[in-house]
Amino acid sequence: MKTFIPKKEEIERKWWLINAEGKILGRLATEIAVLLRGKKKPEYVDFLDSGDFVVVINAEKIKVTGKKLDQKKYYSHTGYPGGLKEKTLKELLEKKPEEAIRKAVWGMIPKNKLGRTVYKKLKVYRGPYHPHEAQKPQEYQF
Repeated sequence: MKTFIPKKEEIERKWWLINAEGKILGRLATEIAVLLRGKKKPEYVDFLDSGDFVVVINAEKIKVTGKKLDQKKYYSHTGYPGGLKEKTLKELLEKKPEEAIRKAVWGMIPKNKLGRTVYKKLKVYRGPYHPHEAQKPQEYQF
């Protein structure tokens, strides 16, 4: 018996709408990563992009547990000497709440060419409105 491997043309992609209001950041990110990679589909193979598109709204209303708001730090470097920048999760949520979700999901997908293509299917928005009504995203229930 041969193993079934879907072709790129045979893969059916859906659009999912996730309301992040009141959801815990890490648990939300794991569900998003699973949807993006297509791991809940029966035709999943780890070397093909078989995942769906995910639209996340209300990114500003996520929750975190414990003391993560003050203790979790995000680092970036400008490329110049002494250019290491540091932000706490609280600062990141005030300025760019979408980035907190994007960074959490990025940590849960593979760091290779496939992971980068999968990551491009994630759309995150601060408020309740998004420009993807034409794709008719379905509400995703946890």
